Amino acid sequence: MANKTLQVEDVSKLYRIGNASDLERQGSNRFLNMLQRPLTNYRKYRSLYRFTEAERSGTAESNDVLWALRNVSFSVEPGEVMALVGANGAGKSTLLKIISRITPPTMGRVTVRGRVSCLLEVGTGFHPELTGRENIYMNGTILGMRKREVDARFDDIVEFSGVGKFIDTPTKRFSSGMNVRLAFAVMAHLEPELLIVDEVLAVGDAEFQRKCLNTMSDVGKHGKTVLFVSHNMAAVTRLCTRGILIRDGEAVMDGSAADVVHAHLTHGSSEVAEREWADINEAPGDDAVRLRAVRVVSDSGAPIGAIESDKAIGLQMTYDVLEPGHVLSPYFTVVSDAGTDLFTTIDPDPAAGEVARKPGRYTSTAWVPANLLAEGSHYLRVVMRSVQAKHRPFTERDVVAFTVVDAEGGAASSWWEGKPSGIIKPQLEWGTEYVQPDMVIEG
Repeated sequence: MANKTLQVEDVSKLYRIGNASDLERQGSNRFLNMLQRPLTNYRKYRSLYRFTEAERSGTAESNDVLWALRNVSFSVEPGEVMALVGANGAGKSTLLKIISRITPPTMGRVTVRGRVSCLLEVGTGFHPELTGRENIYMNGTILGMRKREVDARFDDIVEFSGVGKFIDTPTKRFSSGMNVRLAFAVMAHLEPELLIVDEVLAVGDAEFQRKCLNTMSDVGKHGKTVLFVSHNMAAVTRLCTRGILIRDGEAVMDGSAADVVHAHLTHGSSEVAEREWADINEAPGDDAVRLRAVRVVSDSGAPIGAIESDKAIGLQMTYDVLEPGHVLSPYFTVVSDAGTDLFTTIDPDPAAGEVARKPGRYTSTAWVPANLLAEGSHYLRVVMRSVQAKHRPFTERDVVAFTVVDAEGGAASSWWEGKPSGIIKPQLEWGTEYVQPDMVIEG
């Protein structure tokens, strides 16, 4: 292992799927069986975690086992900030739980050099009956720190978390946001060699998320290792230098964060970028018009949940006109992850607001040009306006979401430090002239 902080070797995790038709595993029957036959029940419990050689090798014809992870191997050096990227259900959280020693692997080995601190779920590592102060010291003790070491960092932890007023309140009375803020502050300031952060940071507000990302970046610069999981590809490309793509329980790519994100987007999942209403009776609208689908699409027309900033994005709405004689005007509003309306767009064709649409199905698409939106998560609001009736048959807020990531060579990866500020990031045409070559500068 040499100086590696983390070594994952051929790690696999196999689960046995329960059978709902087995009455002995249901409700009162299960409880009664536990009382009547404790030894038999214990053996059945143990059998859930024992697998035949055929099941382990994958050659068994069985539908009651599931590979959550399969033969995952990688190592992480001190100072690396690495992301695990993948769709929901790919196996990222299972891998983090194995690395954190919350659950054991079925096969393989994980070796960690130094202390590990992890934030996987809201409230992880906190005892709800203890106060915030007591939980800070308890976590320090778990990490092997002495009281004076925690004392030296206590004020910084409280200040970072912003829960100073409630530090002597039991954490069971904390909101989920307060729990996450305090948990992250404890993790970051108690200086573990390996810091593991799952998507749980999404609970915090935008300002706190920025503080967390900056802190994780600083942790890496001081020689500590960060393992980060997020569906926010903009945060991944900004924070991480390396990424591993997990797909169906297997590590299919190990490379730079930008390359891994690009591969993920190319293969990409589209579930958040597309919403359909198959049943017209449940579709938003009225007797005149019904919304049937909303999509965010790439230039190929395929739904896409994340896209690079130098690519155009299509905002698409499909709707059914049910009655003749209605002049309808659809429009879109793009909203930032902070809830700010970035812009609203409506069809500029004068005829669109004057001509009644015949009954039938229509698809309207508005194209957002490349190099306009800043990196980050965005949401789409769709509205249909009936011109002559002066009412809105439907208004759907946050109906789909998409993420913009900085393109290779984009503004966030240019020569300057940090990333540009602002809620949009247009790439404007610049020109510079040498206008006064003979100017005399007087001292």
